[in-house]
Amino acid sequence: MIAFYDERVLAHEPNLEVPFLPDRMDRRIRHLLSGLSAPWKYPEHPGRLTTIRELLEREPVAGVRFEAGIEATREQLARVHTTAHLDHLFALRGKNAWLDVDTTAVSPGSIEAAEVAAGTAIAAVEAVLQGRADSSFALVRPPGHHAEPVRARGFCLFNNVAVAAAHAQAVLGCQRVMIVDWDAHHGNGTQEIFWADPDVLFVDIHRTAPFYPGSGHLEEIGAGLGEGTTVNIPMPGGAGDEAYLKAFREILVPAADWFQPDLILVSAGFDPHWHDLALNVSYEGFAVMTGILQQMAHRHCNGNLVFVLEGGYNLESLSKGVRSVLSVLAGQPPPVPGSIGLAEVEAAAAFHRGAFVRLNDDNEVPSDLKT
Repeated sequence: MIAFYDERVLAHEPNLEVPFLPDRMDRRIRHLLSGLSAPWKYPEHPGRLTTIRELLEREPVAGVRFEAGIEATREQLARVHTTAHLDHLFALRGKNAWLDVDTTAVSPGSIEAAEVAAGTAIAAVEAVLQGRADSSFALVRPPGHHAEPVRARGFCLFNNVAVAAAHAQAVLGCQRVMIVDWDAHHGNGTQEIFWADPDVLFVDIHRTAPFYPGSGHLEEIGAGLGEGTTVNIPMPGGAGDEAYLKAFREILVPAADWFQPDLILVSAGFDPHWHDLALNVSYEGFAVMTGILQQMAHRHCNGNLVFVLEGGYNLESLSKGVRSVLSVLAGQPPPVPGSIGLAEVEAAAAFHRGAFVRLNDDNEVPSDLKT
């Protein structure tokens, strides 16, 4: 199992203290930020990846090896993004700028970082489809699933998972690609890119609108030849392991059986964990979902399974969530979800059991209460 990590993605570091392009959008964003009750910092920062790497160095996962990534070429990016979008972003190389009303920003190193993020997703797919690994995980940033064909959005510059899917189809012989997005936020960009494509099955589990970005309604199922190959599963706030695993078993599994993918790609965001205050998925839940995806991949596509990092902004749950997925990909059996604390409760019950037992007339514990 290969985890891809490239330090060049750390160069994307929007800094709100430095001057951005002096236009109306810059002034508007700064006005909005000044009205907040607490200082606002750019949530998508290099610490997201360095924290993951530090945890994996302290607590390595047996069977996981690391490789560096590569830069995506303009041709590879152009399979899912317009020429105008690419020209606009490439013109910002080496600059600080706001890109849209979602406060998506770039710093001088951001464009190269985004090229490496998309290229590393491609490298992760190539490693699996060329037989160098049974599965892989691209630990990349900036994330990608909000990036649309024509614009950056929601901290995303290029749509990494879409670039990887298109490369698998164009170069690596994959006819049908299944994309599973379990980030708390709907992958609006991925949905738009493959909206009318019958050869990409996009399944997205997310917190329901009006949670950002406000898309991903149940009735959004694709159009034209692609009608039916977009599957949205909106969740209420607080939904956790039980709901997610029910969705996996009752929707994703039969969808994969119907679609028969050659490759399964996962937009893996870790903001469904309760630390990110959107949903209520546990580390065990992420691990079990990974196990189900493994089973799907082995049943339909020779185990071809690739994860690409999306969101997750609490550093503890992000790093531990990634580690829980890597553990399963590396061969460890998934734990039982919902088992947190059960062993401790059983130990405490055994410790306290004698304190709550009434003795009989002979000062003995009644036989029916003995263990």
